[in-house]
Order: sequence, then C-alpha cells, then structure tokens
Amino acid sequence: METWDAITSRRDVREYTGDPLRREELHAILEAGRRAPSSRNWQPWDFIVVTDREQLRRLSEVWKGARHVARSATTIALVTPEHPDQSRERAEYDLGQVSMQMMLAAADLDIGSAHSAVEDQERAREVLGLPDDCRCAYLIPLGRPADRPLMPIEQPDRREFDRVVHWERW
Repeated sequence: METWDAITSRRDVREYTGDPLRREELHAILEAGRRAPSSRNWQPWDFIVVTDREQLRRLSEVWKGARHVARSATTIALVTPEHPDQSRERAEYDLGQVSMQMMLAAADLDIGSAHSAVEDQERAREVLGLPDDCRCAYLIPLGRPADRPLMPIEQPDRREFDRVVHWERW
C-alpha cells in the first residue's frame, strides 16, 4: 500500500477475525513506532506486546472504552515514565506520533487498529508488570478486520476541508 492509501484507509477497527498476526508484521509496526519523531530525540517510550488471550481480557478492563482490546490479536501498550513536570505534555505529543506511525504501518499491512486510553493505572501496572515509576499511557489493539477490509474511504466523516483549513489568517 502507498502512504496516501494507508492514510485514507486507516480507520478504527474494533472487531477482529481472531487470526494471529505474524511476527514480521508486528516487528514492522513496532519499528515504525520506534522510529517516530521525538522532541529533542528524547524517546520517552517503551512498548509491551500482548498476545495472550487472558492477559488481553484483563487489559481490556483498564478503561470502560477498552473492551475491544480483549478481541484483538495483539495489543501494544505504550509505556512512559511518570512525568511530574511540564515534560508530560512533551511525552504525550511524542506518544501521539508513535501511535499514529504504528497505526499507519498497520494499515499499510492491511491490519486494523484502534486506540484506547488507560484509566486504571493500578490494573494496567498489575497486568503488564510495570515498575512503579512508569505508567501505561495508551493501548493500540491490532487485528485483521472482521467486518470489511481496509481500503481508501472516499467520503470520510470529517468536517469539510474549507471549514478546517485557513490560509494566512483565521
């Protein structure tokens, strides 16, 4: 898939076939995240790859909107150190870039993805075995789409271009 096709095909996928992902596919997705831009090349992230069915089920309980994690083939947990100061905002921005880069790499491989917040940090810490000085920022569930394949969306449900883009001034 070409870059533009990956961008226009990517959508949140929350229903998966149950087929496992190949190790080389996961490696490509993880490498895309590892190579994401980072403020001052800080790279405030680690990734935990979860494929165990019971662990995915338990991980789906870290937030009420994370139920699709239990049905994913794999979920990648984005872990970052606790940031008591303004560096947390920089870390969040960097993690957003990691997330998008991973999800585009997944779309390029015809793998569906979504994202999930993490509300219950204690539960996430328990399930993932995190040290006390780290937190799970986000989850990226992955799997082969069960409902329809990824393909460019001609009419996305987005605000009109001219209502979003302003040239030179508001």
